[in-house]
Amino acid sequence: KLEDLQVLRLWPGDAPLQNGDKPEVDVPTLTVFLPLTGKASGAAMVVIPGGAYSHVSPREGIPAGQWLASNGITAFILKYRVGQKYHYPAETDDATRAVRYVRANAAAWGLDPNRVGIIGFSAGGHLASYLATHFDAGDPNSADPIERASSRPDLHILLYPVITLVDEPLVERGSRNYLLGPNPSPELEELLSNDRQVKKDTPPAFVVASTQDTTVPVANSDHYTDALAANNVPYVYVRQPMGGHGFGVKNFWSVQAMAWLHTRKF
Repeated sequence: KLEDLQVLRLWPGDAPLQNGDKPEVDVPTLTVFLPLTGKASGAAMVVIPGGAYSHVSPREGIPAGQWLASNGITAFILKYRVGQKYHYPAETDDATRAVRYVRANAAAWGLDPNRVGIIGFSAGGHLASYLATHFDAGDPNSADPIERASSRPDLHILLYPVITLVDEPLVERGSRNYLLGPNPSPELEELLSNDRQVKKDTPPAFVVASTQDTTVPVANSDHYTDALAANNVPYVYVRQPMGGHGFGVKNFWSVQAMAWLHTRKF
């Protein structure tokens, strides 16, 4: 039952930049979806719902958590701070911390710290692509054991992701404005245009985008997969006329995505 799910604060005290103590607004969390006893594969996925960086969409998080857990993958739904009150880097801090948190605590859930992936939808896909391109190995000198863990996801799944913040007319302006605020520098827009930040050790990807999406044009995903190809990063790209934006967990991509996860030992 949903009310019985474990909800974990990402930081024991205040999060970086936290300004207030309203649980829904100011406190980033992970909600844990466990597979049935005996069914767990030992792999984990951090689920990052969309919402244009203005809210965290409920229609993507819980269905994705249920889908993953029903297939043996332990899921952690991220509730991150958003742009009604918080701008960059609060959102990216929360997502980065989520991967470190799961990896650092993997043993407590019987998980493999080398099988921690991420799945992101829309603006959550922007956060997921950020993690896949801006990760680090952790700070070995940190007093916080979570901060010693790597933030690199072992693979990533992107659904109709926001990718570019600079290439008009491909930019989803709502997401950019909520993430960066009213007058971001060109350098910051470039840094967070994640197609421009792909590198050789970006983890393998599974990307899904609809050619009929009028909210986040499919060219966002085209540019990202082109960058993956240019850097020899393995990927699968499901690019079809699948209707508009925000379709969530549907069989027309999830069956293939789960088969891909299994080939990657998830």
